[in-house]
Amino acid sequence: MNAPQYIPGHQLLTGRTAVITAAAGAGIGGAIARKFLEEGARIVIGDAHARRLKETEQALAEEFGAANVTSLPCDVTEETQVQALFAHAEQAHGSLDIVVNNAGLGGTAELTEMTDAQWSRVLDVTLNGTFRCTRAALRSLRSAGRGGVVVNNASVVGWRAQAGQAHYAAAKAGVMALTRCAAVEAAAYGVRVNAVAPSLAMHPHLVKVTSAELLDELTRKEAFGRYAEPWEIANVIVFLASGYSSYMTGEVVSVSSRHA
Repeated sequence: MNAPQYIPGHQLLTGRTAVITAAAGAGIGGAIARKFLEEGARIVIGDAHARRLKETEQALAEEFGAANVTSLPCDVTEETQVQALFAHAEQAHGSLDIVVNNAGLGGTAELTEMTDAQWSRVLDVTLNGTFRCTRAALRSLRSAGRGGVVVNNASVVGWRAQAGQAHYAAAKAGVMALTRCAAVEAAAYGVRVNAVAPSLAMHPHLVKVTSAELLDELTRKEAFGRYAEPWEIANVIVFLASGYSSYMTGEVVSVSSRHA
């Protein structure tokens, strides 16, 4: 089945400022950045890869205007860099409305062969990084007193067992639990916290860390017989960031065509 036609923006996020982590490159983060700009938002993008981040900022600024895009390198495993990213967003735009925690790290290793370093690295980027950014987001949004939205990027692997993915699955299941708990706490000051759980969204990094055989197997299991385009995941994140999901919080939305 061929990929569906790309859907243009409908100005669902006009006048709002968003911070997006891991937003440099051709994956889900880059698709979120572009979609948010198409929907009328101003964005502050972070990424651990400074060169790619600057190139992404420049390309988006040329297309959507320099006033709407700014960036700051951010490794979500470093608390000082997380704090600097959020401070930069407030200084650049005077307000913050939406935070998308997209940073995550995968890999494949059988549990019996997995090292402590492999386990800890995936957990620190994927779960602890989401914690650090969610904490910073809620502090900022609570202080501003205008409500807001946090959207976390989880994965269906947080629900499903998959060989070689114990560290990644544990981290993504943790992101889901973190999302639910944060939502309960944040509701008191009008902030919604939700997550998406994609199944198979193709991007260059996934190809590097996953074998062709496994990708083929996972693709065949999808009901549509294809992987998701990154912008298809970004569309759901736009929905969760917009007023169309105003009564949703603490939810994890599966973005998947696989049901077995």
